[in-house]
Amino acid sequence: MKKSLLIFTFLFSYSLVSFAQTAPSKYWIRFKDKNNSSYSIDNPSAFLTAKSIERRTKQGITIKENDLPVNSWYVDSLINVGAKVLTKSKWYNAVTISTSDPAVIEKIRQFSFVVQVDKVTKYKKNLKENDIEIDLSEISDDKNKVSVDNKDLTKSKEYNYGKGKNQIEMLGGIYMHNHGYKGEGMTIAVLDGGFYKVDKLKMFDSLWINKQILGYKDFVNPNGNVFNEATHGMSVLSTMGGNLPGQLIGTAPKANYWLLRSEDTNSEFPIEEDNWVAAAEFADSVGADVINSSLGYTEFNENLGNHSYNDMNGNTCRVTIGADLAVSKGMIVVNSAGNSGNEGWKYVGAPADGDSVLTIGAVDAMGNYASFSSIGPSYDGRVKPDVVAQGENTCVVSSTGNVNTSNGTSFSSPVMAGMVACLWQANPTKKNTEIIDAIKKSASQYNNPDIYLGYGIPYFPVADKILSGFNTFSKPGENSFNLHPNPFSEELIIILNVLKNDVAYIELIDLKGKVAYSKDNNFLYKGCNYILIDDLSKLPKGTYIVRVRTDENGTSFSHKVIKS
Repeated sequence: MKKSLLIFTFLFSYSLVSFAQTAPSKYWIRFKDKNNSSYSIDNPSAFLTAKSIERRTKQGITIKENDLPVNSWYVDSLINVGAKVLTKSKWYNAVTISTSDPAVIEKIRQFSFVVQVDKVTKYKKNLKENDIEIDLSEISDDKNKVSVDNKDLTKSKEYNYGKGKNQIEMLGGIYMHNHGYKGEGMTIAVLDGGFYKVDKLKMFDSLWINKQILGYKDFVNPNGNVFNEATHGMSVLSTMGGNLPGQLIGTAPKANYWLLRSEDTNSEFPIEEDNWVAAAEFADSVGADVINSSLGYTEFNENLGNHSYNDMNGNTCRVTIGADLAVSKGMIVVNSAGNSGNEGWKYVGAPADGDSVLTIGAVDAMGNYASFSSIGPSYDGRVKPDVVAQGENTCVVSSTGNVNTSNGTSFSSPVMAGMVACLWQANPTKKNTEIIDAIKKSASQYNNPDIYLGYGIPYFPVADKILSGFNTFSKPGENSFNLHPNPFSEELIIILNVLKNDVAYIELIDLKGKVAYSKDNNFLYKGCNYILIDDLSKLPKGTYIVRVRTDENGTSFSHKVIKS
């Protein structure tokens, strides 16, 4: 028995040694400098698109050395000693390589321009690594032969939102759409694990017909087909760009999209953080305005490079630093908080811990905390998540084309990202930081954030008005009630703070005691609520009393207002 075990152990050990000599592993190689680069910050059009340069110019962002591509001579030197280059990172001045020969790594370590070598994944079978890039011009003809049955309803006053109405109505998205802000002219980069059947499902027909899919790229398996990969990105995209009237309309149905696969859903290794950064850099270079990332990193297979909660400080994880750099280039990074609320980890992961990242937690259809949603704060005590959207029973498309409900901050994040694009469309001269700040200020818990909902549920019509100058916030009391503007002409915002979920009944009463306007069944979320009344244009000029009664305990509020 012992002899047999000894023989087996010897043969098994030998096979491991032999396998290690032939199986490729992947490494992150960081360079010392960008000396003798063939690129110059004085000629950014050589490495950035016009849209990317325009985004920087509008926000007063200068071109810096970390915008320059990595030194091609350094890259060629790695190739010449036998390494295969997979991805490049100009922000980190690094590349990810694969090799099956340990001697190659030793040679690389000896290069004077190499300052860091990290192993980022172990061998995985059947991974093709030839770097190619795909854009819309390279899509085969059959992918453009999509059904035209799905009529584009963006010309109508209001979409038929179907089952997905609640998740957009919660954020005031219907108001934004009705006022012409559906994402036109904005570009959203979707970083995910695959976009299964996005080229075939009717949910996405209008995106193809209107050429809103600008392109796609696979950073995991560059020879692969993102439309044969995971369904996750398909469902994520449907909450933003979906357009199937009567079933689901996304929050930004007229935005443009880049579909970027950075996540390998079959494993979890640090290389995915490097893929994420490479994808974010690509999004920057092609001129994306918003990144949606329904991804997060905490622990990895075989404990290779695990993070701890201490690392969630905004300045440690490679992917987090990359996300903050993306924001420094003028983009808005919207990232899911994570689904660890019921687990031992429970806190937000990376890059959700980034101080510049708009981190999205999850609530249910009634605005209550979803127990799976990862909580804050970040390790250094910052508010995380930043804001929340519906992530429990969120309506998404399935691979069969049906609209089902699913749970996860993976879906609250893109619901929010689409609204971010609409808000920025409405305020194109504002900086990314101003957009983020307005979203936070419009949220239900802005004056009293917590570890579960952060600043709470944002209301985008109010965020839009904040960017136009409305900023009359004070710490809400137990019975806080206010109006804006006063006098008003066509629209009136009622600001009401409540201690728990409730329902409000609103009346405008003229000086003769006649009810001139009423609005029933206004749902209130715990915290500060903004009720927008936008159909008062036909109300006669004069003085009115606004009376608000809540359903829970019959509390009544009143305030004088003038229609000018």
